Amino acid sequence: MRIAILCYASVGGSGVVATELARALAYRGHQVYVLSRERPFKWRSEVRGLSFVQVQMPDYPLFREPQYFLGLTNSIVKLARSQPIDIVHAHYAVPHATAAYLAREMLARGSRARAPRTIATLHGTDITLVGSDPSYEAVVSYSIEHADLVTAVSASLRDDTVRSLGIGRDIRVIPNFLDCSEWRRRPDPALRKQICSSHENASVVIHVSNFRPVKRVGLVVDVFRRVLERVDAVLVMVGDGPDREPLERDVEELGLQSRVWFVGEQHDLVPWLSSADVFLLPSSQESFGLAALEAMACEVPVVASRVGGLPEVIEDGATGFLCPADGVDLMAARAIDLLADQALRTRIGRASAEHVRANFCTGTVVPLYEECYRAVLAGEP
Repeated sequence: MRIAILCYASVGGSGVVATELARALAYRGHQVYVLSRERPFKWRSEVRGLSFVQVQMPDYPLFREPQYFLGLTNSIVKLARSQPIDIVHAHYAVPHATAAYLAREMLARGSRARAPRTIATLHGTDITLVGSDPSYEAVVSYSIEHADLVTAVSASLRDDTVRSLGIGRDIRVIPNFLDCSEWRRRPDPALRKQICSSHENASVVIHVSNFRPVKRVGLVVDVFRRVLERVDAVLVMVGDGPDREPLERDVEELGLQSRVWFVGEQHDLVPWLSSADVFLLPSSQESFGLAALEAMACEVPVVASRVGGLPEVIEDGATGFLCPADGVDLMAARAIDLLADQALRTRIGRASAEHVRANFCTGTVVPLYEECYRAVLAGEP
């Protein structure tokens, strides 16, 4: 099939999953085009059948900001007119599902190209944060209702979409996934030594995110401070975003500079995760929790909030620990239990990796998307 995938290029679950899906589909023999304003963070150019199409946005003085939505819609139409496109797969509702809908309608009313079918995949904040905002709600609802098929990355997100937007159509649940040949524990003694350079025998706690308010990175440090009361440890904060700079100031004021590492965005997370003992994810909302899945694949036990789709990824007490969203003391206690008990840490870590390999690998999940493509091309609801 010939598939156009729309996604954001920045670090984040939707862009990462969309890019990995594009790569997997190309490996499976499809012709895949990824459309975005710049090359995605996880882009790989060596895959045959995989192409990048940059969205062009001219700078016009009348507009206060670049018109990504218009440029994206125009890019879809141009691509479909240059060669047949079977599917336009929009990842993240705003504005990708809307652009896919508009491009399909434009192509359906012209005679130069056959209109592609459209699929919208909902990832989380496009519904729980942006899509439910009154400024966008009507447009997002309309775009979802008029896609040929809609998927969500968790049952929790599906239910949130129905509840918050009043969506009356079927939404299929297809979870996020990993290339399990790459996402596996790969110890890096040199990196571990570097992380623990100031505290040689310390345990390593890690957090990975885009440092936005929903991730509650300040709470990560609050939990870690409680852990330090019982365990010699260091904290590695991977990622970047608006809450990083103020958190760095807070860490300095707390005198924790030698205990907390801010290492920015990392293209290869596996060595960092493989150097860690516990992963903290105290988010206020996670529609799926891709970062948790990545940690689990690397045999790192996860201590997370019991919110959104995380209970669909983590079985409390078996493949990680789930705590109430405001349960800072309990999160710290669970982390301390894991750090103090190597046998428990090993058991949870191995069980979590086995759970990922049984349910969330490319070979299991990507065929579910192919089934969706075939269904819409066959005109099935």
